[in-house]
Amino acid sequence: MEWLKHLVDWQAIAADIRQHFWIYLSLPFVSAIIGYVTKVVAIRMMFQPIEFIGLKAPYLGWQGIIPRKAAKMAGISVDLMTSQLISVREVFERLDPERVARELEPVLVGAMERITRDVAERFQPGLWNLLPEFVRRRIVQRVQADLPGLITQIMRDVSGNIESLFDLKAMVVDNLVRDKRLLNRIFWETGRQEFKFFGTAGFYFGFGIGLVQMVCWVLWKQSWMLPAFGLFVGFASDWLALQMLFRPLRPRRVLGLNVQGLFLRRQQEVAHDYGNLIADQILTPEKIWVAVLQGPLSDRVLALLERHVKQAVDEQAGVARPVLSVLIGSQKYVEMKKAVAESLIRELPLALQSINRYAEGAMDIRNTLIRKMQALSAEQFEGMLRPVFKEDEWILIAIGALLGFLVGELQVFLMVH
Repeated sequence: MEWLKHLVDWQAIAADIRQHFWIYLSLPFVSAIIGYVTKVVAIRMMFQPIEFIGLKAPYLGWQGIIPRKAAKMAGISVDLMTSQLISVREVFERLDPERVARELEPVLVGAMERITRDVAERFQPGLWNLLPEFVRRRIVQRVQADLPGLITQIMRDVSGNIESLFDLKAMVVDNLVRDKRLLNRIFWETGRQEFKFFGTAGFYFGFGIGLVQMVCWVLWKQSWMLPAFGLFVGFASDWLALQMLFRPLRPRRVLGLNVQGLFLRRQQEVAHDYGNLIADQILTPEKIWVAVLQGPLSDRVLALLERHVKQAVDEQAGVARPVLSVLIGSQKYVEMKKAVAESLIRELPLALQSINRYAEGAMDIRNTLIRKMQALSAEQFEGMLRPVFKEDEWILIAIGALLGFLVGELQVFLMVH
């Protein structure tokens, strides 16, 4: 130890410590605060603000990484959902066409009476009112009696061809891009414990590094030390926290303890939260019906519905079809079938809301998502949250390091003045 005495004046150091005791004592705590604040800022920058704040030209401002890249982030979430968790065909095959017909019948019965009367009046004005009441009633009853069979046929056809009629990915991405708050909520709910840990870990890592920083400053008092340590705290604590979130992928024995990435360890819990959120906010029967009837493939759905309705009109007209063609003309008969189809299609969005409770239970989207997510491999499950940190990760780390550096400069100023 003799050589150390020649290098270090211990009496001068002791006197300096007594004089600046509270300042030295503050070093590890300030370092801990740097670690914590840089993490909180980094997390906040992932989600906020929802819309860009600042000047876009030149690009002086910020928008949360997730809202700014909403389409890409939504795509990441949906790719997992559609490739690993849920099958559109499987979900729709759980709907019983006959049960759907029974559920819709009370709602559509009144609508069909109105449609029959309105179409008849439109294509042969006055004829409907000239018909005896019992004839009109019989026509309406015939139409209504055939309605359940028509709905059953349509549902079977839709279910059998659903993958070409309904784009689940487009539906989910469109909903999430339009509602960036919901997109934020999905990623926050998925990783809320990990985000909280991220800040807490930054505090403890910072405190530990701050102890080393304190010792180094006491011994050597180099002005570059404090900003360098601040930069290191901001940078290294990010890296260490990320490693603890996602590594190791699978449980390992380390010093007699089972160790696994914190996010991966919560797979069962996350599966429940994610399944509930998606089932309640995105893949609801109401939103599915809207997507089927108004989405990018809706023209195919409407063509299918129109084909079934026209066929039903022909079957109901039966032997009277040639007579009808003569009475109103062949062209008008074709137009009449189209008018019936269009009128029924307009009634469907509202009518379908009456089967939401049945559809929610039959499709069982909530339990399907939870069950399949719980069965994901560690690599697949990591993909739910890891991309959020990877997107512009260098920016977050750089900002953390910069904040740490600036606080270090402030510490130097306080130490030497």
